[in-house]
Amino acid sequence: MKRNHPKRRKDKYNPYQIFEMEGKYYISFKDGQGILREIEINESLYKVFDEFELKDLSYLNEWDRHLEHSEVYESTLNKRAFYQPEDLEETVLKKMRIEQLHKAVGELPEPHRRRCIWYYFFDMTLEQIAQLENRSKAAIKYSVDKALEYLKKI
Repeated sequence: MKRNHPKRRKDKYNPYQIFEMEGKYYISFKDGQGILREIEINESLYKVFDEFELKDLSYLNEWDRHLEHSEVYESTLNKRAFYQPEDLEETVLKKMRIEQLHKAVGELPEPHRRRCIWYYFFDMTLEQIAQLENRSKAAIKYSVDKALEYLKKI
């Protein structure tokens, strides 16, 4: 029965694992060809590897708790931000597209514009718009489709 020492967080680059089985100590790792090897080692070497892992874990914890957080610069804070800030060029392009869209919607014939706004901006269904205007659903759909077709051209 294989018995591992207490599970510890490891550095992702740690290539080996140590364990004890039936009073004997082993180290396992994958060799250069990717073959898993298990080699029996003596107790003193096991203790050296165990002590090294404890020191490595201590260093990783210290890094997480203190060192990484001491390097707080604007660039590192931006990388950690939940919402990444847009660059100026993207903000200006977005504003220009929105202005273009508003201008194009303003050029639509009144019934198309009204129905398009109700459908896309107020999330009304075609049935709701048809009831509101006493028209058929097909007429409303045709009007909204024509408005969308015009907006896509622009």
